[in-house]
Amino acid sequence: MSQAQLSDGNLWLHFTRTSDFVTEHPTVPVLVGGEGVYVEDATGKRYLDGLSALFCAQLGYGRQELIDAATEQLARLPFATNWAWAHQPAIDLAHALAERFPGDIDHFFFVNSGSEAVESAMKLAMQYHQLRGEHRFKFISRNYAYHGTTFGALGMTGLAGLRQMFEPLRPGHFHVPNTNEYRCSASRACPPCDLACARSIEQVVMAEGPETIAAVFVEPVQNAGGCFTPPEGYLDEVRRICDEHGILMVSDEVICAFGRLGTWTGAERYGYLPDIITFAKGVTAAYQPLGGLGFRSHIAELLGQDRTSMYLHGSTWGGHPVAAAVALANIEVFEKDGVLDNVNANGPWFGEQLWGLHAKHDIVGDVRGTGYFWALELVKDRDNKVGFDDDETERLLRGFLSTRLLELGLICRADDRDEPVIQLSPPLVATREELGQIVTILDQVLGEATVEMQR
Repeated sequence: MSQAQLSDGNLWLHFTRTSDFVTEHPTVPVLVGGEGVYVEDATGKRYLDGLSALFCAQLGYGRQELIDAATEQLARLPFATNWAWAHQPAIDLAHALAERFPGDIDHFFFVNSGSEAVESAMKLAMQYHQLRGEHRFKFISRNYAYHGTTFGALGMTGLAGLRQMFEPLRPGHFHVPNTNEYRCSASRACPPCDLACARSIEQVVMAEGPETIAAVFVEPVQNAGGCFTPPEGYLDEVRRICDEHGILMVSDEVICAFGRLGTWTGAERYGYLPDIITFAKGVTAAYQPLGGLGFRSHIAELLGQDRTSMYLHGSTWGGHPVAAAVALANIEVFEKDGVLDNVNANGPWFGEQLWGLHAKHDIVGDVRGTGYFWALELVKDRDNKVGFDDDETERLLRGFLSTRLLELGLICRADDRDEPVIQLSPPLVATREELGQIVTILDQVLGEATVEMQR
């Protein structure tokens, strides 16, 4: 499809302004190929994919091992459900994940996407409490957190602008301060952090009644708002609150799992054990759609307490055999090529280079992240942490940065879900040289953006 064909509006794009593509001169690139950490558009222009498509192309493009796994499975058994049946790829994948996920998270349920994984975790939490004789139906998540777009996940999402068009949603969603230490909304003492952000969870629990709260959802590193890492002790405090009040702790790792932080899971990276982990994206390195959740033994035991028990949830495509086969091949490549080692060797260096941009460009207010998952927050006045107003943000992000970054051959995210940020999430196989190319382009663009915003 060419840009001219895109402009006719037959294809409608996700979360994309209509004026960007249903127009005589679309600004949206039409991608036709990819190799390594690069993709190519219909005009032949190459881009370094500094976002891993959408935080998911862990191995980059053209990995023959994953292509072969899909082809072989299509020839052997192209489809079977996990609905009253089982198939070997799903069995093998569940076993492989049990070996790599922390603690007794040994039980896995497969779906097709991150939003479905969050929905599934919500239903699992509610059923778990019902089986224990409790009617718990309320959920707590964090401000600006993105947990998906289906109706349950949308309620969990802490971005009011995404919810308002579709309200009223299901009742019982509560949002608490996130772990943005640069602009802390929970404590005047931050930094250093005094964990007021964690205690705000307990305040909601007590106000609503502990007996009504089913689960608390957290991302190990929160994506929306720009890579908010957890302060030391935060996740342990969330775990304590959940344990004290009989609440399930859900680690939403749709982005963070499968190497993004340098470990199989973010829970491993930060040393906590949730009751449920949701995942998607990197499980297949985006070569096939697959999501799911892993859960602990105390949940599994309750679901199998008698001969008629079951988890009351399912979907036709969940755990598709081709997707499961690709996920297994993905895990093999991770271990054969030392992908986690690559992230751990180069992630800290990448962060140092980004902090170097902070030292050089006053427009960079903050740098945050870990592994291959980083964000730069852009500000108008760094000394006083003054951000850009709405009109200035529009001019900076969409009027200049988005276009200029593509002109220079870099795909990343320039977004304003909270303050303006540039997010970086390169394929986990990116070398130090390729990470350096990202930094070089950003250096040029940030300098140009500073001049642009002074006009």
